[in-house]
Amino acid sequence: MNMPTTLLLLCIVASAIACSKALNIPSTPATAAPRLSTTWRSISTSSPRRSFLSSSLVLPLSLIPTVAPAAVTEPRQQQNLQDYSDFTKTKSGWSYKDATSGKGGTQASKGDRVVFDWSGYTIGYFGRPFQAKGGPQGGAFDKDLDYERTVLGSGSKIAAIEEALIGMSAGQVRQVIVPYGDLSYPEFGDSNHEKVGPKPATFSGLRALNFVLENKAGTIDRTLLINLKCIRVDKKSGSGFTVER
Repeated sequence: MNMPTTLLLLCIVASAIACSKALNIPSTPATAAPRLSTTWRSISTSSPRRSFLSSSLVLPLSLIPTVAPAAVTEPRQQQNLQDYSDFTKTKSGWSYKDATSGKGGTQASKGDRVVFDWSGYTIGYFGRPFQAKGGPQGGAFDKDLDYERTVLGSGSKIAAIEEALIGMSAGQVRQVIVPYGDLSYPEFGDSNHEKVGPKPATFSGLRALNFVLENKAGTIDRTLLINLKCIRVDKKSGSGFTVER
């Protein structure tokens, strides 16, 4: 054993003794020490100094630090949604409240073509608009908006809207609470909302919507409020009823 190795071993032994005294841990007699590994048994004990090193290198088990198992992190709980007691909750999970009744007897059903107007708000996050009409001129949402069109049951709009339009007639206004999940916008693969709408008409509106939908930390309530106004219902037979804008 060369000199640097010997000095290193002496430092280790000295540190172990100092720790034992500081923690008031009785030293383990050499006779009670567990058998050394083959590597240490190969050290010759003919020298008193080497004999001292070989008998002192076995540290008490109380000095060996134990590693506690990593704590299991519970999945983040779903944030409690606000209570919308003045809305009627459906079996599917979305809620609604009718603001005005329709002006015609033709009610939309699955397979019908519906023309509708809409506005949207991140009601679970400060009620910020991502689709609004009649706002201040020159604002982020200032744009001439066209009506939306869909065939009910086609899947071209989010599920909550397609279900909410069923039973509506021209001129009727319905407010819809859309919880995050299957009833809302898809989570992956359609960040521009081209496949499943309705898509906000402005970039600012799109960004406001996606800021809430794409929050993965679960710190934002991703519930949406959609206001629907039924403009026209075209039945499969070709009949319909139109309301002036």
